[in-house]
Amino acid sequence: MKLGFTAEQERFRTAVAAWLEERLAGPFAKLRGVTDQVAEAKARLAWEQELGRHRYAAIGYPERYGGRNATLDQQVIWAEEYARAHAPTRLGHLGVELCGPTILHFGNEAQRQRFLPPIAAGTEIWAQGYSEPNAGSDLSNVRTRARLDHSPKGAEWVITGQKTWTSLAQFAQWCFILCRTDEGSKGPKGISYLLVPLDQTGVTIRPIRQITGEAEFNEVFFEGARTAAENVVGTPGDGWKVAMGTLSFERGVSTLAQQMAFRNELDALASAAKANGAAGDPLIRQRLADAWIGLRIMRYSALRMLSGGAREGALSGPAYTYKIYWATWRRKLGELAMDILGPDGELAAHPPYEYENMPKMFLYSRADTIYAGTNEIQRNIIAERALGLPKEPRGDR
Repeated sequence: MKLGFTAEQERFRTAVAAWLEERLAGPFAKLRGVTDQVAEAKARLAWEQELGRHRYAAIGYPERYGGRNATLDQQVIWAEEYARAHAPTRLGHLGVELCGPTILHFGNEAQRQRFLPPIAAGTEIWAQGYSEPNAGSDLSNVRTRARLDHSPKGAEWVITGQKTWTSLAQFAQWCFILCRTDEGSKGPKGISYLLVPLDQTGVTIRPIRQITGEAEFNEVFFEGARTAAENVVGTPGDGWKVAMGTLSFERGVSTLAQQMAFRNELDALASAAKANGAAGDPLIRQRLADAWIGLRIMRYSALRMLSGGAREGALSGPAYTYKIYWATWRRKLGELAMDILGPDGELAAHPPYEYENMPKMFLYSRADTIYAGTNEIQRNIIAERALGLPKEPRGDR
């Protein structure tokens, strides 16, 4: 496991830190510290395109697709410095971190040339169409359907169904979705991975208001929506393998940026405890120390995961446990935040009565152990796929 960086890599760190500071102290100053997923959408889109112009939006992509062909170490450094600079949450992260790597590894050259440069330039934003009302943690239960329609204009997939919890769909031009293309198929068989334009007749997007007051998630309805026949990644009917590849990318380099964001939250919480006297409570101090230790464990686990080099479409050993670990850790951090803030954490100061960052983090952290696979599902995955234990009975599938 690699824990340090070379002098050359540290020079790269200095350069990107200076670049971020120059812009976040200058033309994009109002975006510094913005963690709300839907706030300042226009400015954040301009930020994506600024990153793209300097090839920082997707630095790991090959240069011919708009990236820097950055090494894994450079990608880790960039992710860490981005979070350290309190840069805004990425409007394009689903395209950059999930869809783009999936197309790069599983797509064909025509798809790479069509889709990767706009992702890297920040000119096309993507949403993820996985979950459905009856297919959340049990993702293989998807019911959205697609059939090939042949017409004089060419073959197209015609899509019917519903996706939910679709992050940032209201800002996206494209969505990568899982749907059934083999009639009568069940479970992971007969699923295809399609790339679908959202700005068309037959697509309806409805934001879902969350407990935090934000509306990051959406319901997306497909009623005869269309996409070109060639916009299937991999082989039709074999999309489950591609989808699992996407999930492996989700546990990639961006985990280091996530941890730096967690560190920012922990630092803010420690400062609040000192300011209001809660740090005088030995139990609060112990919980803060436990949170710091947990964050270090998380970092070393991520470095092990990245050092292992996950196979295409497969998760390395540490990756199986990563999601359940960080989700449980952050949920506890949210509970600690409310104990430190006390009654003040339950009050909103003035209209429009929005919560401050720490109470909002507590509310949002309640979902951490649910989305992207509940803790219960994560335990099943660890048992069945990592440890090779007998599979849980799943009815007739």
